[in-house]
Amino acid sequence: MLGLEVGNKPPQALDVEEAVIGALLIEPNCVDEAMEELEASCFYDEKHRMIFQAMSALVNEHTSIDLLTVSQKLKSQGNLEIVGGPVALARLSQKVGAAAHVEYYIKILKQKNTQRQLITASYKILKNAYDDTVNVDDLTDMAQTEIFGATADNQKSVEKEIGSVINQAIADIERLQDSTGLSGVPSGYPSIDRITLGWQASDLIILAARPSVGKTAFVLNLARNAAVQYHMPVAFFSLEMPAIQLAKRMMVTETGLSADKIKGGQKLEPYEWVQLEQKLKDLAKAPLYIDDTPSLPVMEFRSKVKRLVRQKGVRLVIVDYLQLMQGPAELRGMREQEVAAISRTLKATAKEMNVPIIALSQLSRQAVQRTGSNNRPQLSDLRESGSIEQDADMVIFIHRLDYQGLSENPEDAGKTQIIIAKHRNGEIADIDMMFRHSEVRFVDMADTLVNQVSPSIVDSGMNLPSGPAQNAYDPFSIEAGKEFGENTEFM
Repeated sequence: MLGLEVGNKPPQALDVEEAVIGALLIEPNCVDEAMEELEASCFYDEKHRMIFQAMSALVNEHTSIDLLTVSQKLKSQGNLEIVGGPVALARLSQKVGAAAHVEYYIKILKQKNTQRQLITASYKILKNAYDDTVNVDDLTDMAQTEIFGATADNQKSVEKEIGSVINQAIADIERLQDSTGLSGVPSGYPSIDRITLGWQASDLIILAARPSVGKTAFVLNLARNAAVQYHMPVAFFSLEMPAIQLAKRMMVTETGLSADKIKGGQKLEPYEWVQLEQKLKDLAKAPLYIDDTPSLPVMEFRSKVKRLVRQKGVRLVIVDYLQLMQGPAELRGMREQEVAAISRTLKATAKEMNVPIIALSQLSRQAVQRTGSNNRPQLSDLRESGSIEQDADMVIFIHRLDYQGLSENPEDAGKTQIIIAKHRNGEIADIDMMFRHSEVRFVDMADTLVNQVSPSIVDSGMNLPSGPAQNAYDPFSIEAGKEFGENTEFM
């Protein structure tokens, strides 16, 4: 069967190629559209490819295309006799009616070109698949890159008239009038949602901090809030920790039991088993999907996100963390370019699938060595590539003074600043929060005050509200505004 496939004739449409070249020779109005949509590889016949390349060179030189100019250009390139001389060009120009159907012909040539590229990519994948010296992970990454490259070049967006875009914007504004004010995926924190209006579709959000400050804990809280409280499907790609460790962290947060008991360091009491079972019911049913593939290739990540969005309806994607992903194979060893390619792919995926992507990132050592300003993180501290800052729609830092030894006051233990340092579509702000280490959980400062008296309320036997009512907050209320102070400004 393989021998028969090799003997197949590559997809081609020589008569259509002649028709397009003929249209370009006699109809100037066809030139711009053809040059925008086609490239030399769209022509299967080598002679036709040479003629089109000569035409492209004339367009770049701002010279009109006709029999004489194309002949002269081919002659200067040494290709005139190869294509058949001026007689062959004259014959092509006699294609009557070709200009009227050039748009349809262009689509055919693009389709044939895509078919040929897919065949080339498939044989390259087949060849490497038979090679036992090729690593399977490298083979998978190469296969996805080849297939994506064969199709991406021919996918071009169509310009939209401003009138139609405005109509879409008005329809979206009308839809939001009946909502709570959040247009994106809620974070579960009123102080953050008041600034962000929720995590917005197609946004790339970079969350950065020093090691062990609580990046993973924070995004686990975000994932839990969206999936459990608001029943929004969330995909969590953990490149650093296995899924079972993430699950145990979330169990600590959800149940209130100590981490030692969840990890097996201490035995659970009988009543704690009951507590564990009761508290985990909502989490067990939540639409939260964890992928703990280590060193995940970025193209494989892209494929998985597409599948999860289409099959599971995922509304939020989280990556922990960006620097552990693998970029394109051809950029291995050039770390800055590899990270830049990963960052661009994350942004492109968020835009294509219309979902927010939150990607964790490390900070460079400059953030530790710098003196003054309480070692406050800056955008320039993002590690390994300036393109991360450039591609991100929002950059958020987690800053803890007690962790860095900058405050010895016991009351400052756990106090955290969530710094929105870049916000392409809104305000920047410093938001005060509290990290409860024993619960692996971040809470708003207002919630901290409430929970300080909660034990006495529970002991008194008062009935506390439960269920959805606990989550029904208005991020634009006066109380919510007090939670993060007035330290906000526009970019």
